[in-house]
Amino acid sequence: MNSAMKAFDLTGKTALVTGASRGLGLQIAEALADQGARLVISSRKAEDLETAAKHLKDRGAKVEWIAADNSKDQDIARLTDEAIAKLGKVDILVNNAGASWGAPAEDHPVDAWDKVMNLNIRSLFVLSQAIAKKSMIPNKYGRVINLASIAGLRGNRGPTGTIAYNTSKGAVVNFTRGLAGEWGKYGITVNALAPGFFPSKMTHGTIKALGVEKLTEGVPLRRIGDDEDLKGAALLFASDAGKHITGQILAVDGGLTAV
Repeated sequence: MNSAMKAFDLTGKTALVTGASRGLGLQIAEALADQGARLVISSRKAEDLETAAKHLKDRGAKVEWIAADNSKDQDIARLTDEAIAKLGKVDILVNNAGASWGAPAEDHPVDAWDKVMNLNIRSLFVLSQAIAKKSMIPNKYGRVINLASIAGLRGNRGPTGTIAYNTSKGAVVNFTRGLAGEWGKYGITVNALAPGFFPSKMTHGTIKALGVEKLTEGVPLRRIGDDEDLKGAALLFASDAGKHITGQILAVDGGLTAV
């Protein structure tokens, strides 16, 4: 293996990936496992995790799962302790669990706002803090990868009805930068992926309603993301290939935010 390829090798590394039973989280879990990392995947539903774990094991992954609701502090505490017990340490934390809610800003329910903000940003802080204190800081090593969104890089365009989601992802952007500044002294890098439009359970309704052609208007590459498009960027942030990169937000959006 040449030195460039070796930099992406994750043999001997461990990773906790939240929201990993499907979609972008499962895509990232595949990428980390393919490069040799041992995994714990997490989401709310045990049956979904069982299916995802079998899928990963069929690909040759070493993976275990923990069902947890990251909107609950007690579940985050349990997830932290159980993940470290299963893996011995957590080298890589992928904060992917999240939620959205559709409603015009003037009619957006406050309880729905709180639900989105709680899961999309508060839980990232609570879990990152717990994993850092119990594993990364003592080991003087860590890779934190947060899932932001291009929705957090700009204001809403027209009546999107996603004010809470967009606000939460904007918070993830600056959370990433702030944490990178504080934890660099511990050998921890903190970066974020900002996907554009990808097929997922969350976006299924929008794709069905508008169609891919409409959604790719203004996208230089004239396409939405697929099941492979986050893998390279995730591996860069997770591996030694990105050891001098921290506090960065990488848009993976077919060039939409560049024009």
